[in-house]
Amino acid sequence: MQISGLINFAIFFLTLSSIYAILSLGLNIQWGYAGMLNIGVGAFFAVGAYTSAIITTPDSASRLGGLDLPIWIGLLSAPMIAGVLAFLIGIITLTLRSDYLAIATIGIAEIVRLVLKNEAWLTNGVRGIAGIPKPLEGINPGVDALLYLLLVLAILAGVFWLSDRAYRSPWGRVLRAIREDEQAALAAGKSVLKFRLQAFVLGSMAMGLAGALYAHFVAFISPEAFQPEFATFIVWVMLIAGGSGNTRGAVLGAFAIWAVWSGTELLTNLLPIAWISRAGALRLLLIGVLLQVILLTRSEGILPEKPPKGIATGGGPDRGRK
Repeated sequence: MQISGLINFAIFFLTLSSIYAILSLGLNIQWGYAGMLNIGVGAFFAVGAYTSAIITTPDSASRLGGLDLPIWIGLLSAPMIAGVLAFLIGIITLTLRSDYLAIATIGIAEIVRLVLKNEAWLTNGVRGIAGIPKPLEGINPGVDALLYLLLVLAILAGVFWLSDRAYRSPWGRVLRAIREDEQAALAAGKSVLKFRLQAFVLGSMAMGLAGALYAHFVAFISPEAFQPEFATFIVWVMLIAGGSGNTRGAVLGAFAIWAVWSGTELLTNLLPIAWISRAGALRLLLIGVLLQVILLTRSEGILPEKPPKGIATGGGPDRGRK
């Protein structure tokens, strides 16, 4: 019985870690490659989750959608819708300096969350969407969970491969040039806005895909699942801890920080009953302290960025930006 419980926990842990690794890779394209400070990760994560949920759930009288379409259509639609949203946002905001871009994306993420919470005709409001189908539903639950883990790992491998190839491509070199010195890139004839918009859209599409995978994994979503601390803050900690600009670091950081997050739950369970209500805040505090330690002792992350041979960087994302 204990072995079975450990196996189930391992599958649960690896599935969620892999979903967060896809989120981290998406953020890495935006921040690690192009130096764009997106603090609205949760918006694209949520849009992807709700898009796939609306498309694949049965008909419902309480909200729009319920199209009952195959799951693969939901998984394809989620990144598309997230990408369209990113394109519309990017046209307006990507001319802003990094600190102003951060403020703008925070506001956009909050707008998205409030729409999900209040527009019940579309999202069922605070009641959320239940009954989100899982692939191969009806098989033994343990086997179904294992197969879903394999699907998520396969998608993670695909996103990782594409992201790594993009980093080493001429497109990736242009992004790093823009990140290090935007004026020099402009002087070289590069369309800074176009390249930044492309990176913003591609990163957001990865976040939307992660949202769809999350929705089909947990089978129920509500606006509360996409609070900034769970859908944005922890993703940034993962990327910074692993090493921004490094695809391997982005994945390693996701698995390492999710392991720490899971460990903090075990620690807070040992607290006196009077403190249990504060457990969530204490877990976030522990993660914040860990982030400060990482920034002070290893500011470039566990696996610092290592550009292809013959290509130098100026010391990390956004350090040359004005």
